[in-house]
Amino acid sequence: MNKGISRRAVLLADGAILMAAAFWGVGFAVLKDTLDYLPPFTVLVVRFLIGGLMLGLVFLRHFRGLSRTSLKDGLITGILLFCAFSLQTVGLMWTTAGKQAFLTATYVVLAPLVSWGISRVFPGLRAMVASLTCLTGIWALSSADAVVLNRGDVMTLMSAFFYACHLIAVDRFTKRTDPVALAAMQMVVLGLISLPFAAFEAPSFHMPLRGWMSLLYMILFSTVGAFTIQNVAQKYTSPTHAALLLSTEAVFGAVSGVMILGERFTLQMVLGGSLVMFAILLVEMPWPKALSSQGEATDP
Repeated sequence: MNKGISRRAVLLADGAILMAAAFWGVGFAVLKDTLDYLPPFTVLVVRFLIGGLMLGLVFLRHFRGLSRTSLKDGLITGILLFCAFSLQTVGLMWTTAGKQAFLTATYVVLAPLVSWGISRVFPGLRAMVASLTCLTGIWALSSADAVVLNRGDVMTLMSAFFYACHLIAVDRFTKRTDPVALAAMQMVVLGLISLPFAAFEAPSFHMPLRGWMSLLYMILFSTVGAFTIQNVAQKYTSPTHAALLLSTEAVFGAVSGVMILGERFTLQMVLGGSLVMFAILLVEMPWPKALSSQGEATDP
């Protein structure tokens, strides 16, 4: 936890990050609908360009006095986010959605390791135990053959690395750049980089109402809402803590799959969700000083 921040502010930030995780979790089911009507890079262009421009227009005052450093921050986070989304999307051609959900969620473990590598500060025993517990829970939410890797899985693991890097970058950049402006800039950068790839696709916007509603959800909630919440709330917590809270999107994804897509609710899903929730409790509940002081005092 960052020093000088009240417990109430941290709890409010945690609640906000959980809301972002819920938006993204439900987005798994909604995205399936969207991709039934539009190709992947077209979805990225529409979702992030419109989302970024919408956020920029609504919160125009946040862009006043942006420095060259802030613009560079937006460019870097946008590139990292594009690498993560594009690798994940292309990798899905050779792997299953359930398998990819587990592999993508390895950013929960990668985030503290990347942070450790950059800052040279060990994230603490609590963070490591909670990360591994959370990863076990996400594995239980996934298919049983998740240990067999193919080229799609390797691309997905690469995307998880970029998600972890993006999380660390947001943690560092929001200390010097307005978080709302950063959210909008990274969206626009991602959308612009996706444009050349979308040019090779042949989208048709003659969609039924369900397709338009799915696309609208992706823009308003999974993009504008979730990324803005993440960028603002991450100022009040560490990247390791944020990664654990965001990993609950796997639980929200499982529940939304049952409610929206009619998927079967299994004992394996209950077990996985319980382990993810337990990992959150490991972070939220106070530990004895001997176990928690090292990680809590040194989180970046």
